[in-house]
Amino acid sequence: MPLGKDPGESLVTVFEENGAAGSVLEPGKSLVLTDFSPPAISAGERLIRLAYRLGVPSSTLTSPFTKPARTRMLATVKCPLEGDRAAGVALRMGHFLVHGVKAPIGQLDFSPQARLTAPFERVVHGFSWLGDLAASAPREECVPTAERVLAAWLAANGPAKKAPGTGLGKGPAWNVEYAGHRLLNWLVYAPLILSGQNERVRAEALDAITQTARWLDRNVTRGDDVLGEVAGWCAITAAGLLLPEGKPRRLFGEAGLIRALGELVADDGGVLSRSPLAQMDAIELLVKLTACYRAAGRDTPAALDAMLVLLVPPLLALMHGDGGLGSWQGAGAVRADRVAALIEASGVRTRPLKDIRQWGYQRLTGGKTILQFDAAPPPRARHARSGCASTLAFELSCEGRRIIVNCGGASFAGGQTPIRIEQGLRATAAHSTLALDNVNSTAVMINGKLGKGVEEVEVNRRMLELDSGKASRIEASHDGYAARFGLVHRRILILRDDGSELRGEDLLVPSGKGKRGKIEFAIRFHIGPGIELGLSDDRKGAGLALPDGTYWQFRLGNTSAGGELDIEESMWVDGQGRPQPIQQLVLQGLTSRSGGTFSWLLKKMG
Repeated sequence: MPLGKDPGESLVTVFEENGAAGSVLEPGKSLVLTDFSPPAISAGERLIRLAYRLGVPSSTLTSPFTKPARTRMLATVKCPLEGDRAAGVALRMGHFLVHGVKAPIGQLDFSPQARLTAPFERVVHGFSWLGDLAASAPREECVPTAERVLAAWLAANGPAKKAPGTGLGKGPAWNVEYAGHRLLNWLVYAPLILSGQNERVRAEALDAITQTARWLDRNVTRGDDVLGEVAGWCAITAAGLLLPEGKPRRLFGEAGLIRALGELVADDGGVLSRSPLAQMDAIELLVKLTACYRAAGRDTPAALDAMLVLLVPPLLALMHGDGGLGSWQGAGAVRADRVAALIEASGVRTRPLKDIRQWGYQRLTGGKTILQFDAAPPPRARHARSGCASTLAFELSCEGRRIIVNCGGASFAGGQTPIRIEQGLRATAAHSTLALDNVNSTAVMINGKLGKGVEEVEVNRRMLELDSGKASRIEASHDGYAARFGLVHRRILILRDDGSELRGEDLLVPSGKGKRGKIEFAIRFHIGPGIELGLSDDRKGAGLALPDGTYWQFRLGNTSAGGELDIEESMWVDGQGRPQPIQQLVLQGLTSRSGGTFSWLLKKMG
């Protein structure tokens, strides 16, 4: 069937004529743990690990008849992952720079009672800023700044600020994830905080490293989610590698880390939160831990190497032609240089994931056109971070230019993106898909969590032989509106192999006996930044003029339920967390509760 003809021609016919049963996806399940077992160890080492887990001190297990060794770093880590140089320069000039927002170091409240936004909490209490500082100048120029910030943080949160009955301090600084990142960054960037002239700060830093490692030993399983626990286990393992008498802690950490990774990652390598940012965090943690193994002169456990190889391909599947990431599950359009640096540091050379199951982001390519399609249920509440009701949304780019996007950026709220719109950025309406009665396909809750909605997604993907070439065809449906409205949303997308044409059809299919009456619908296409948009005279189409001079045309086909095409304002959050004004095409109106069909065509004209 030629794709250049009437966009109203039924796509369902293609499915029926070439029919084959599709697969049904349910919310993701973790890896089978037997596939990623802890390193083989001797019976004696198993006994040491058990004793350490039960609370026997390392010194008792390694050197029972000698005085415990003093705390010191056994090796210097060379981390292949560079931080953000601009943020590092800003630190040396006296302020934090987080998603474009500056905060003077001298005016920042580090205390447990401080009300910092989530992005600032993560940077300040997780000490990720040490990597940025290290990337900005030679070490000797960075040490004074590192000591200044560390001293201020320790004065508010360090061991001297113990709270009765808590073992250490209280407040957000002692969130397991932040504590894990902090200890790992202290160990990886130790020269910045341990090589200065201030003996008091150096002694306090070593004491903080020791006590934070002990705190994590006892509290690592109390993280807010599995990714937080993974951060804690990475830090424990690194401390076992780089601190004296660390063998018991290392054995304890390796077993806990591999178990937690099995609970974090689905069988295709995608994290169960389905968040590109969480995927990047997991890769970054393993990259830093691998550097610690190298510094200690030890081989990385095979299970950790295998996990790193498993994590990279799903991330590549969400790269657009510009090298940046798509806007999914709270992520903004993460910059190409940041993604490239992370992949380079991982040492993994591979291609984007093709056999997509639980990760759920289908990727179609034609020529220089890339389509990303969310064809899986959203994450379970226990896995979601900035969970979005984005099922059956898609993004489209051509030659590095983003044409159809999602708003994205909920995870960046608290920087230049206001917190008050965080839930709106996670809504179905913030994604390029269909919504009924202005209701989310999956309930969007506070604190990044999700409620009831989509439980199953049926997916069918195949190649089509056309009169003039080939095309990739994908069909998916979800049940997010079945319980409330008795309708299933089915979307069919066909992309020509030269990337010049995307044909789509959105169908509302009764999930039971058809109901009477009408219901409001809206199909949204958020248009990429810098694109000039104009409606046709008959209001059945629109022209898209891209900044590079190319021109695309959007055209409605025959629909069973009318509706009007309008241009409305929208917003897109870029990779630095900055909200950018964009526009959106919206087909909206009333459709029958017994179902409806809406077909459309997006074609490159020149």
